[in-house]
Amino acid sequence: MSFQAYIDNIRVKTGKGPADFRQLAEQKGFTQNGQIKPGIKAGEIVKWLKDDFGLGHGHAMAIYALLKGVKKEGDK
Repeated sequence: MSFQAYIDNIRVKTGKGPADFRQLAEQKGFTQNGQIKPGIKAGEIVKWLKDDFGLGHGHAMAIYALLKGVKKEGDK
């Protein structure tokens, strides 16, 4: 499955896209100025996404990669 397919599936499941998750991560204190704060572990973000949005591990990791800047919407 391509990265974009993950993002599309997440949008269908949650009604939220990358910009929404960036904003929510900032509100939760995971990011600041678009960057993951020092000391924040992937597991913390993945747990939040699983608990609050019912995402599976792979989909939660896709959002983590997006927040970390490793991937962006439209990537394969």
